[in-house]
Amino acid sequence: MGARAKGRRPPILIGVVGVLVLALVLSWAYAALWPGGGRRVPRASSGRLIRVQVLNGSREGGIGTRVAAYLREGGFQVVEVGNAERSDFLATMVVARRSDPTAARVVARYLGDPPVILQSWTSDVAEVTVVIGSDRSRLHVE
Repeated sequence: MGARAKGRRPPILIGVVGVLVLALVLSWAYAALWPGGGRRVPRASSGRLIRVQVLNGSREGGIGTRVAAYLREGGFQVVEVGNAERSDFLATMVVARRSDPTAARVVARYLGDPPVILQSWTSDVAEVTVVIGSDRSRLHVE
């Protein structure tokens, strides 16, 4: 066996370093470019987190909690989860509680675009109320 040339690196070491560099570049690209990777926290027009009230208006138990968890994962501030005054709502709706429906539209888009209804009132509880109806399977909560 001949002597190794001076200054020449073993091919295995070069391969390992190359794989590590490639892994770091792919990891950065995934975190920066993949949807949800650098997730932007949804905010109201005032710059505050969007506060959401979730009401279950269907007969399915636990759906309000699942929708609330999904909204929290998306960066929304869920301030209340409960039952609606009725359990026979046919359609899920997103209710804008302020005169500017922008926050409600952001929530609706995140949930799969149920209809947005403007019903402004003065309350410090939430900017948006989600009322879950019997069409709950339309919601994108997973």
